[in-house]
Amino acid sequence: MIKGTELLVKALREEGVDTLFAYPGGQAIDIFDALYGQEDIEVIMPRHEQALVHAADGYARSTGKTGVCLVTSGPGATNLVTGVATANYDSVPLVCFTGQVPLSLMGNDAFQEVDIVGITNPVCKYCVTVRKREELGRIIKEAFYIARSGRPGPVIVDLPKDIQNALGSDEYPETVNIRGYKPNEGVHVGQIKKVVSVLKKAKRPLFLAGGGVNISGAGENFEKLVEYTGIPVITTIMGKGAISCGNRQYLGNIGIHGSYAANHAVNECDVLFSIGTRFNDRITGKISEFAPDAVIIHIDVDPASISKNIAVDIPVVADAKLAIDKLLEYMPKLNVSKWLNRTLEWKKEYPVTMSKHKGLTPEKVIQYINDNFDEPIVTTDVGQNQLWTTQYFEPKGHGKLLTSGGLGTMGYGFPAAIGAKLGNPDKTVISISGDGGIQMNIQELATAIVYELPIIIVVFNNGYLGNVRQWQELFYGRRYSSTCLRYRKSCDKNCINCNAGEEKCPKYTPDFVKLAESYEAHGIRIFNEDEIKKAFDYALKFKKGPTLIECIIEREANVYPMVPMGRSLSDIIMD
Repeated sequence: MIKGTELLVKALREEGVDTLFAYPGGQAIDIFDALYGQEDIEVIMPRHEQALVHAADGYARSTGKTGVCLVTSGPGATNLVTGVATANYDSVPLVCFTGQVPLSLMGNDAFQEVDIVGITNPVCKYCVTVRKREELGRIIKEAFYIARSGRPGPVIVDLPKDIQNALGSDEYPETVNIRGYKPNEGVHVGQIKKVVSVLKKAKRPLFLAGGGVNISGAGENFEKLVEYTGIPVITTIMGKGAISCGNRQYLGNIGIHGSYAANHAVNECDVLFSIGTRFNDRITGKISEFAPDAVIIHIDVDPASISKNIAVDIPVVADAKLAIDKLLEYMPKLNVSKWLNRTLEWKKEYPVTMSKHKGLTPEKVIQYINDNFDEPIVTTDVGQNQLWTTQYFEPKGHGKLLTSGGLGTMGYGFPAAIGAKLGNPDKTVISISGDGGIQMNIQELATAIVYELPIIIVVFNNGYLGNVRQWQELFYGRRYSSTCLRYRKSCDKNCINCNAGEEKCPKYTPDFVKLAESYEAHGIRIFNEDEIKKAFDYALKFKKGPTLIECIIEREANVYPMVPMGRSLSDIIMD
């Protein structure tokens, strides 16, 4: 007979958990006591629970393992919600354990009691409160299975304090059998043959690769399929890296900040072959005008995602890798070279570039990363920094791009980089943020220092919440409401002279370099292109913690191309 806390620790071992992202508290203290002295499970304590779950997310995305969290009840649990929703949108396998008040106090508004199952139910794959000690092992086993099977996602397991301390069996199940939950593990050959039949007749076919291609590990075989068929390919931002950015058939990202070639190809194609994407509004634009002349094929492991936003002509419910492998067996050679060459002309004529901008630009910084780092893991926050990164970063080999695609979570990038570095200690990990997003979890400089993680943090500082400011410039008459991060109470509230210069605008707060140094991290500020190499060389010398590189960029630099929200992809603004 062992305590529930001891069974939990045993379960973590059985599930191969070597890293646990955890923050202690009253209703989880017994679990931490059971973890004390364990040498095979490293407990990582970030400085905030939201950062904790983002770190587990980054660990999961970068390693392919399940990220595991442990927090206390009440605010400890509620601080997970944003990260749980982030993981849910982007299909990231997480198992999150939350402490809870004893069963006898639940429903009585006890100290630090919240109904975390009720709160997270709409934004996670599965959530459950353990109410019987004899069910604990089974529920934990099911949690890990649910999190990583089918379309992956986050699972919440709520652990009342009396269940944690109750004695019971030390047995942990070896198998799972959940009634009503049977993820599809095969491919319907009949549907694959329909796909092949349509492609054989197509004159202007187009591949659209989403995050599902990366999640399933299908990239290598997807590239084989692309090259074998000669079909041009575009990606969502979550699908970036599904095919080599240097592949001549790759046209770029689709969507509101996608390339002209990618968006125009969608409008002109006669077959759109999509794999592992939810067709959200960021990529479709106006739904009624999306791929207007195309037969739409959709492969997705989640049947609920098919025809949810865009009506699909040929659905294939399957894991992307299994479906692509099967397609390689049946696919004949195609003759679509004329169409491919036409799309490549668009790509050449309308490149995605910031070449018109002088001085230090995000493109130049990111291109330096492409040219000088072998297979790095790059994480981003959300905003202009994310969009520039998804446009210009070129993942190579086992390099990865980790970003919050579905929820668009500011504050994600730096904690995700911490998780990625913990899971990949031998890889270069670079976090790219804006000056707004980095401040949402900047306290994690302490975490990176205490665990001696040499992460490179790039902060594009334009003194604004840049993405919202861009919309205010283009569609709201340059009324920069609550987006200037240099604003002080004494400022003219109607000031839009954002290029007034240092002598007129207040000093930026905080001083990122000094703030980094206060955490014993390193920091450097650069203003010009010729300082980029110096900054990264400086960062690479510090092996015991992070280095923050603050890049002072043009205040009103915008992200182009751009499709106004709710408009057709053909309504693209190039500059």
